Amino acid sequence: MDLIIALVIGGVIGWLASIIMKTNAQMGLIANIVVGIVGSMLGSWLAVDVLGIGGGSAVVGWLIGIGGAVLLIVILKALGIFK
Repeated sequence: MDLIIALVIGGVIGWLASIIMKTNAQMGLIANIVVGIVGSMLGSWLAVDVLGIGGGSAVVGWLIGIGGAVLLIVILKALGIFK
């Protein structure tokens, strides 16, 4: 059950990040899930471990996840994976 929830939340976060970065047309379901999960992990690592910003609520956690996914898309665009 936890895996299904992680996939759904990762997909939503990846989808929202792709809309923000205007790569929604290039990304499919699998790419949204991967970007959402990996981006959330990146955002969590940056926010908690590097900057020391702890998530006090679910809203902060979602914003950190979306921010990390947006950052991952920026990195992927710089590498030429997304246009």
